Amino acid sequence: MTTAGRAQQAVRNNEAILAAAREVFLADKRAPISAVAERAGVGISALYRRYASKEDMLRTLCADGLQRFIAEAERAAAIKDYWAAFESFLRGVVDADVHSLTVHLAGTFPPDEQLAADATRANELAVGLFERARPFMRADAAPADVTMILEMCAAARVPDAERTRELRGRYLTMLLDGLRAGGPLPGPAPTVAELNWRWTQATNTQNR
Repeated sequence: MTTAGRAQQAVRNNEAILAAAREVFLADKRAPISAVAERAGVGISALYRRYASKEDMLRTLCADGLQRFIAEAERAAAIKDYWAAFESFLRGVVDADVHSLTVHLAGTFPPDEQLAADATRANELAVGLFERARPFMRADAAPADVTMILEMCAAARVPDAERTRELRGRYLTMLLDGLRAGGPLPGPAPTVAELNWRWTQATNTQNR
């Protein structure tokens, strides 16, 4: 096999490992790393050559999710209609199923500096899209509500993938309708501490 061929094979192997890891850890975040190797059809040594530990793999999965989130936000930012841009962003993130994994794995490992930087960038983009669309929203809506909306959609899951996608689109539409009109909401939007408590828990555990 040529050098280029080996490089392509390595990329395919890594994609297979990450896809397997996503399936395994969505089902059980406490699963051993050997379960990922078995699902991916690779030897455990091949897996450890790429990821030094389970935490390293989990961090990579979350980083991949953040990059998808950022890509959707950047794509939507180019749409001139502000509400359409905001809605397109949310639907893109929901369809990419970003929050199913990141929320599920929150608190299982401490984020590193790059993950924190990506999270900051993702938040800046999301807030920017929210603020552009704010004139079309109810007065008491807040950027933090977006995080909860995405988590609610990620919670909708049935065995059939296409049906899951359909249900998430259904409930996202309902939630978007709720953002645009209605009476006062019960209670304030979530605080930063309430949104980040799982990640803070992981950092505190590591520092003990």
